[in-house]
Parts: sequence; structure tokens; C-alpha cells
Amino acid sequence: MITTKQRAFLRGLGNALDPVMQVGKDGLGENSFIAIRELLDARELIKIKVLKNSPLAAKEICEAVCAELGAEPVQVIGSMVVLFKKSTKKNFKHIELP
Repeated sequence: MITTKQRAFLRGLGNALDPVMQVGKDGLGENSFIAIRELLDARELIKIKVLKNSPLAAKEICEAVCAELGAEPVQVIGSMVVLFKKSTKKNFKHIELP
């Protein structure tokens, strides 16, 4: 669980990110969860864009991903979702939370 101060710090970092994944008309499938897990392990902080033709809203996608993968929701604004999960990789420069 991250604190409000840590969430604000991550939100600031997330503003500069470009979306690394899009969720469209197929919604969230098993392959989507696998891709998001790999992205979180490689980057720790990711931004996902929810397209207009998606059957799920951005908030629903955020809740589903966080429940499935144990990620922390950082921000849901409009059609963008920002997620954080500490990487399990060794020899990786982790994001230092305040």
C-alpha cells in the first residue's frame, strides 16, 4: 500500500510518460494481463490508454488490473490509467519512493 505522498510523487512521474498499452474493443483478456504484468515488471510505472470503443471504463480497467496483478492505482483521469508495482528484478534501478 502506498501513501498519499508517494501517490502524489508517482503521479508527477506519470505525467511525463507516454501510454505503453492501449485497451480497445476486446477489453481485458488473458493476454492483456500478461502484457501488463511484463510491462510493470520492466518499468514499475506505466500508463495505459483506454480507447473509446472499449467495453470497460478506465476506472473499471484500473480496478480489474489492480485486483488481478496486485498493482497500485496511481491515477485514473479521463481515458488514462497510471499504475505502479515494485519490480521483482534484481540489478534494476527501482523508483525510490519518498
